[in-house]
Amino acid sequence: MANQTSLFSGVAIGAVLAAGAWYGSSQVDIAGLVRPAEASAAPQEMQAPTVDVFTAERRTITEWDEFTGRFEPVDEVAIRARVSGYLEAVYFQPGDVVQKGELLFSIDPRPYQTALAEAEARVTEAKAAAELAQSELGRAAQLSDNGHISQSVLDSRLQDAAIAEASIASAQAAVDRARLELGFTQIHAPVTGRISDDFVSRGNLISAGAASDALTTIVSLDPIHFVFDATEQQFLDYIRANENTGFRAAAATLPVAVQLVDEADFSHEGRIDFIDNQLDRATGTIRGRAVLDNPNGTLTPGMFGRMRLATDTDSERVLIPDRAIGSDQATKFVMTVDAEGTVARREVTLHDQHDGLRIVDGLAGGEQVIVTGLHMVAPGAHVAVRSHDISENTDIAMR
Repeated sequence: MANQTSLFSGVAIGAVLAAGAWYGSSQVDIAGLVRPAEASAAPQEMQAPTVDVFTAERRTITEWDEFTGRFEPVDEVAIRARVSGYLEAVYFQPGDVVQKGELLFSIDPRPYQTALAEAEARVTEAKAAAELAQSELGRAAQLSDNGHISQSVLDSRLQDAAIAEASIASAQAAVDRARLELGFTQIHAPVTGRISDDFVSRGNLISAGAASDALTTIVSLDPIHFVFDATEQQFLDYIRANENTGFRAAAATLPVAVQLVDEADFSHEGRIDFIDNQLDRATGTIRGRAVLDNPNGTLTPGMFGRMRLATDTDSERVLIPDRAIGSDQATKFVMTVDAEGTVARREVTLHDQHDGLRIVDGLAGGEQVIVTGLHMVAPGAHVAVRSHDISENTDIAMR
């Protein structure tokens, strides 16, 4: 047992001595390796980040306000019968463009033809009675000159002749009315435009008057109106900008352009032809109206669109791409780069877009604004500019 204990003690002492020898040799070798590595590492300078820039452009442009609205016809007519009767014929195809004066419907004319013949017979009767009365008056005048009849008899003959003449006029008026009603059995288009469906089929008995059902409707197409609403603030801005000339007179000269829902450009041009005389108390807006040519009939009543109205023509403004604009809560800013490559922060005020660029206040034009790599820079930092060419910058802005 004693021998076994001595053996274990000797092994333990040998292990401790071996570990100490290894640790000592390792310390010497590691230190020798680290010192040459540290000596060979040379300090490196950090490279300036490379950014793309856009040269802020100063242009003479026209500024616009945009409004939403709908197209309305200049003329919209509900066709109603002016005399009652059976609808005899329909002469149009629903949805066609009809011309002013074109025949649309006909009502059975026979009752009105009979009424006209009766009225014409009364005219003939009245004329015969008037001739008799004139003859009686002539004889009475001769007898009165000879003293064979009294003045009262002569006055009676004069009255009879006057009544006969009035009867002719009354009978002639009845003829004119009967002829007019006969003409109303032929219903013609009062305006040129696109016609709707025939709401009443042939063979129906239709009634006359404003309370009767419409037979169809016609809406004019060329020209066409675009109706929109402007806010009270916009209305005030226009008034104050045109205090010398008067807003309504100036508005008629401002260019107007409309864009349809599937169009990228405002390609339909027109002019303002009406501004309402008061604001809507419920909405605080005022109704305006533009008129546009529509020779091809593309613009259809009820169609939705966006309209822009010039607020300022030939004004000098600075434009930059939207991607150059940063946001710090409610503040908008851009990062500019000077000739030495130093970055500076400039606060800007945003306005509408023009040709894909944003109109801003706060820049004079000609500054180089960073459009890529904004997250890599801060005011006072130094950067390398990748491109100074305006056409290239425009391509960058549009990508």
